[in-house]
Amino acid sequence: MSEATERLTPEVAAPLRLKLRVVSGPDFGKELVVERGSYTIGRAPECDLALADGSTSRTHLVVQALASGMLLTDNKSANGTRIGGKKFTSIEVSAGAEVTLGKTTLRVELAAAPRSALAPSTETRFGPLLGESLRMREVFARLERLSRADVDVLLQGETGTGKELAARALHDHSSRARGPWTVVDFATVSRELLEAELFGFVKGAFTGAVADRAGPFELGRGGTVLLDEVSELPLELQSRLLRLLERREVRRIGTTDWLPVSLRIIVSTRKDLEAEVKAKRFREDLFHRLAATKVVMPPLRDRPEDLGGLVAHFAGQLGREASELAPETRALMSSYGWPGNVRELKNLVERVLTLGDTVFPSASSPAGELPFKDAKERLIDTWEREYLQRLMERCDDNLSRAARESGVGRLHLRRLLRRHNLRAAAGDNETETDA
Repeated sequence: MSEATERLTPEVAAPLRLKLRVVSGPDFGKELVVERGSYTIGRAPECDLALADGSTSRTHLVVQALASGMLLTDNKSANGTRIGGKKFTSIEVSAGAEVTLGKTTLRVELAAAPRSALAPSTETRFGPLLGESLRMREVFARLERLSRADVDVLLQGETGTGKELAARALHDHSSRARGPWTVVDFATVSRELLEAELFGFVKGAFTGAVADRAGPFELGRGGTVLLDEVSELPLELQSRLLRLLERREVRRIGTTDWLPVSLRIIVSTRKDLEAEVKAKRFREDLFHRLAATKVVMPPLRDRPEDLGGLVAHFAGQLGREASELAPETRALMSSYGWPGNVRELKNLVERVLTLGDTVFPSASSPAGELPFKDAKERLIDTWEREYLQRLMERCDDNLSRAARESGVGRLHLRRLLRRHNLRAAAGDNETETDA
């Protein structure tokens, strides 16, 4: 990073509401919200963010609000200002960046917006995502806001809640929409090949590297890269991802040359990253870098008012009507917990309308004559068995693979298989303490 002014993020039309928070130093916890205009940081009492840190200059840093971030300018301070250990004169940053002056480190974060600034969206869809509920319109408002800013985003939510759809919609509504769209699924790449797949390599870097190969960050320049299931990234590679996020440069295996890359990075996970940090499986600094612009996708059970609209939409994709579903089927859908969320609902609607009421029967079937509770239990049991049979067939009876694809823990999945007298491959039988 040179002393000259450097652009990290282009300006966009709609301003973000950001803040600078002291994350280390004598003034730990102090904050400065940056909305419009210029602000000063330093030891002088008249500064907008006055520091007790004696190693800072009186007016050490000048901060100017921009549409997509903020411009930081060192005010000819005695000790300089640094990002990533390197001094700068003037630099544009966005949410997640950390800047050091004296013994103080400040992090750029997305500030909590006033209630009116993030009012629920008036739209009932964002890209392919649908929902009239308050929960989804709040999500749409946040996605709409983030799509206009060239910042990295963390999407968190259970399996089947639409994280990849949200990521693609962010790309399609952004200034990078004409650039490439690249997806890297950490859960499907072997640990041994992950570094090479992620960062690329040069010929001769290792056995089997017979030609140069660019990684997704190089290939995705000018566009957006989605890192799916980022919680699966090994600790030893998380520091390299953090450097990429902060400096926007990548290095292939087998070379010492750093290549600058301009791209937007979206990461997604079904896991609670805060819990992963506490369990020492995820770097705390990487978590804070990602969590600055987090969007949580709500599970379907928390927005039951969207069920009818989604059923109608999925039926319409098949050229059918939601009214073709038997009343008992719709009643069971309303009372079901949907552990697989919207993806599970879509699969179920397709199955019922294309194969007949084999999952939830019509009123004319024998189950329609049973008490509601008994019918529900029988139908769920039937659906569960058929789901497991097809899952294991698709995964060649491999329990670990089936657990990954279904989002069900291995121990619980094995118990479900036993309940229905189904078996995994003989070589994939964990003990009760596994999973």
